[in-house]
Amino acid sequence: MKTKKWVFGFEELDAVKNHVGESGDAVRGLLGGKGANLAEMVRIGLPVPHGFTVSTEACNAFLKTGGTFPKGMWDQVLSALETVELKTGKRFGGDENPLLVSCRSGAKFSMPGMMDTVLNIGLNSQTVAAMIRLTDDPRFVYDAYRRLIQMFGSVVMGIDDEPFEAVITAARKAAGVEKDTELSADDWQQVVLQFKALYRRHTTHDFPEDPFKQLKMATEAVFKSWNGKRAVDYRTAAGIDHHLGTAVSIVTMVFGNMGADCATGVAMTRNGSTGENHLEGDYLTNAQGEDVVAGIRQTRDLYLLKEEMPAAFNEFERIAELLEKHYRDMQDMEFTIEKGKLWMLQTRDGKRTAQAAVRIAVEMADDGLIDRQTAVLRIKPEQVDFFLHPQFDPKATSGAKLLARGLNVSPGAAVGQVAFDADMAEAWAKNDAKSVIMARPETKPDDVHGMLAAQGILTSRGGRTSHAALVARQFGKPAVVGASAITIDLANRLMTIGSQTIHEGQWISIDGTTGVVYEGKLETMVPDIKDPWLIKLLSWADTFRTLGVWANADYPRDASRALEYGAQGIGLCRSEHMFFETDRLPHFQRMILTDYPVERKEALAALLPFQRQDFAGLFRVMRGRPVIIRLIDPPLHEFLPDLVELVSELADLKIRLKHATDMAAIDTLLAEIRQKEQLRKRAQSLREANPMLGLRGVRLGIYIPELTTMQVRAIFEAACMVVKEGIDVHPEVMIPLTSHVNELVRQRSVLEAEARAVMTEHGMEVAYKFGTMIELPRAAITADRIAEHAEFFSFGTNDLTQTTFGISRDDAETGFLIEYMESGILPANPFATLDRDGVGALIDMAVKRGRATKPDLECGICGEHGGDPKSIALCHELGLTYVSCSPFRVPIARLAAAHAALLDKK
Repeated sequence: MKTKKWVFGFEELDAVKNHVGESGDAVRGLLGGKGANLAEMVRIGLPVPHGFTVSTEACNAFLKTGGTFPKGMWDQVLSALETVELKTGKRFGGDENPLLVSCRSGAKFSMPGMMDTVLNIGLNSQTVAAMIRLTDDPRFVYDAYRRLIQMFGSVVMGIDDEPFEAVITAARKAAGVEKDTELSADDWQQVVLQFKALYRRHTTHDFPEDPFKQLKMATEAVFKSWNGKRAVDYRTAAGIDHHLGTAVSIVTMVFGNMGADCATGVAMTRNGSTGENHLEGDYLTNAQGEDVVAGIRQTRDLYLLKEEMPAAFNEFERIAELLEKHYRDMQDMEFTIEKGKLWMLQTRDGKRTAQAAVRIAVEMADDGLIDRQTAVLRIKPEQVDFFLHPQFDPKATSGAKLLARGLNVSPGAAVGQVAFDADMAEAWAKNDAKSVIMARPETKPDDVHGMLAAQGILTSRGGRTSHAALVARQFGKPAVVGASAITIDLANRLMTIGSQTIHEGQWISIDGTTGVVYEGKLETMVPDIKDPWLIKLLSWADTFRTLGVWANADYPRDASRALEYGAQGIGLCRSEHMFFETDRLPHFQRMILTDYPVERKEALAALLPFQRQDFAGLFRVMRGRPVIIRLIDPPLHEFLPDLVELVSELADLKIRLKHATDMAAIDTLLAEIRQKEQLRKRAQSLREANPMLGLRGVRLGIYIPELTTMQVRAIFEAACMVVKEGIDVHPEVMIPLTSHVNELVRQRSVLEAEARAVMTEHGMEVAYKFGTMIELPRAAITADRIAEHAEFFSFGTNDLTQTTFGISRDDAETGFLIEYMESGILPANPFATLDRDGVGALIDMAVKRGRATKPDLECGICGEHGGDPKSIALCHELGLTYVSCSPFRVPIARLAAAHAALLDKK
C-alpha cells in the first residue's frame, strides 16, 4: 500500500496540484498560505531559501491521534531534508558546513503571529563551533544560539519569555550598554550558558543537543499551536474554520544578523492604513525577523534602505511590484538580506484597514488589474461599517490635552479606561461592560484576546508592520503605535509622559486616524460617508444587485440620511414613534383615557395636524420614491406611565396630602391624585399578560377605528399637499400584525374609503398602495388569501422570529439564548441573522403563495435583519423585492445585496 504524501518541496508545486487539483484555494488548503506562496515564488524564479512544507493534512492527522505523527511523515521530512542538504551543500547537524533551518507555521488563512515559529534549529555545541570557524564571527553565532534556546524554550516547552529577557537585561547592565546589538561575543556566550541553566531549571532536563530532536519537537509544537488559546480566539473573531489545521514550512536559515551588510524587514506593497500606492515597511540592520515585529528595537523606514543598501532595495522594489501584479492584490512581504544578497521569506495578502481595502480595490479595478466584480466582492459588507466608526468631534479635540503622538496605523476614535494587560482588558470589557483602551509597550500574540475586547490599542513601541498594527487593521480597532514619548510601567500599573502620570483605570482617548493620544474622555461623532473610493465602489455594487435597498425612517432627518447613504425608498415609517413627542403625548393619552367618543374625536383632531406635518416632511425628502407608513402597531399601554410607578407616585401623593395644611396645596394634590388615579385605572384596564400578542396592530385598528382613520387621513392630506407643491408622492399604507384575511378585509375597506374621501375633497388622485405586514406564522401560511387584499407584503422579521420560535426577544437575548449559542444548540442568534430553516421557510412559503395569487406582489423585509449580510443573501435567494434597514446600514446592505447577486451567478 502506497504511503500518503505528507511533505512537499518548494519546487514540487506541480505535484501538489496533482494531489489536490489546480485550484489555488485547494493548494493553500494543503500547504497553508505561507507554504503555497513560497512554492509559487520559487516557480516564478524569485530568490527563496530552499525548503519544504509539511501539509495541513499531517497536522490534522497529528491532532486527531492526540500527538502522533502520521505514518511515513517523519521519514518524508528526513528525505526532504536530505534534498535541501544536496541543494545547499550543507549538512544538518554537520561539523563542517552546518545547515540551520527555521520551523514556521502557516495556515490557509493568514493569522499573523497567532501560531508558533522556531528559528536557528540545528545549533548545538558542535555546530556552534563549526559556524564560528566558517564565519569568523563568534558574536553572530552565539546571538543565533541564544535565540534558538529562547524560542525553543518558549514555543516548545512553554517557558515564559520574562526570565530570558531578564538575563539579557542583566547582561546589558553588566556590559554598560543600552542595546542588544552592543553586546559582545563573550557577553552572548555567557547569556547562552545562563539560558541553558534556565532551560534546565524550568524543564528538569538539558537543552537538546540532537538537531533532529530539535526539529521534531519544534514541528510538534507548531502543530499543537493550532489549538492554542490565542489562535482559537483569533479564528473565532475572524470567522476562520477551526478544522483547517496548519502546515509547517521547514526553511533554510538565511541571516540578517551577520553584520552591517545584513538586514531583515517587513514591507507592504501599499499603505496598509490608507491604501496609498507606494511601498511601506520597516527594517533593521544586523537583526533577525523577530526583532522587527516584536518592537523591542526601534525600526527604520524602508526607504532608508535605498541609501544603505541600494542594490538590495532596488531588487526588492522590483520583486514587490512583480508580486502585486502576480497575485493581483496588495502583498505583505518578509525579507532578509544576508551579506548583501536579498532573500524572500514570505508573501501574503496584506492586512489593511477597511478604508485602505476599498481604495486598493477601486484603484486596482481602475488600473485594469482586476475587474469591477472582483473589486466589489473583495470588500466585505462588514468593512463598510468601519467608515461609520466614531470620529472625534473637532470641538472636543480643540480644547483637549494632548498626551503623545504615534503612528496612525488603524483609523477611528476610541475612548476608554486604560488597561495594561490583555486579561484585565478582557475582564473589564466582558464582565464589567467597561470601555477599555489596552496600552502595552508592544503587543504579542498572547495579547489578542485583550485587543479584541478593547475599544482601541496603544503601544509605546513598534511600527506600521508591528503585531499591534496588523491585528488592529484586521479587526478594525483604532490604534496608535510607537508613541515613544510614553513610558509604560507594567509593574506599577501606570504610564508616564514627561511629568504626566496616567494610572490604570483612567480615561484616555486615542485617534487612530491622526495618531494622537489625548487625556480624558472626549466626545465622538458619527461621520458622514464622503470617501470617494467607497462612493465609487458602492455605485458599482448598485449595478450588480437585483435586490432593492430601502431604509427604516420615522422623521425627515432620518430619510435625508438614508438618501445620502443610497436608499431607494422608505420601507418602514413607524407612525407611533411620532406620538411620543412631548407636544403630542398628552393628546394621545387623552384619547386613550376617555370613555366618550366626542373627547376621543377631539384628541385625534388635535393629533391630525402633527401627523400630517410628519408625513409631508417625509414625502418632500423622498421626492417620488416609495414611502411605506406602518399604522400604529404597539399596544396602548406603552403610551401610559408604568403601572408600578403610578402606584408608587399615588402613594407618595397621599402621604403628602396627609401632612398638608395649606388649602391651595391640598387642592393641587387632590387634582394630581385624581389625574394619577385615572391613569392607573386605565393602565390597569389595558394591562395584558402577553401584550405583544394582545390588542395591537390591526386588532387595535378594528377596536378603535377612529385612530387608524385619522392616520390615513393625515397620510393622504399630506400627500395631496405635497403634490400641489409639484413633488411626486408614492405613499404605501401598511396594516400590521394581520393573522386572518378577514382582519385585513375589514380594516382596509374602512381605510381605503377614508383615503378616497380625502382625495375627493382635494380634487386629485394620488398613486398609492395598501399592504400588510407578515409577522405571524398564520399569515405566512395563508398568504395566498391575504394577497387577494394586499398589494405588498412586508415581513416584520423581529416578530416573525419571536412567534416562530416562541421566544421573547427582550428576555432571551440577555438570558438562555446566550448559552444556546455558546453551546451550539443554535448556530446563531436568530434575531441577528435570519433562521433559514424556520423563519426563512415561512418567508419562502408566503412569497410563493402570495405571488401565486398576485404575480407582481411587492415583498420586502423591514426588521433588523434587513441590514445583516447573511440575511440579505437569503432575501436575495428567496426573491424578495427589497430589504429595509437603518439608514446607517444602507451602505452595508447595498454591498451585501451585490455580493448575493454576483455569487448567485457563479
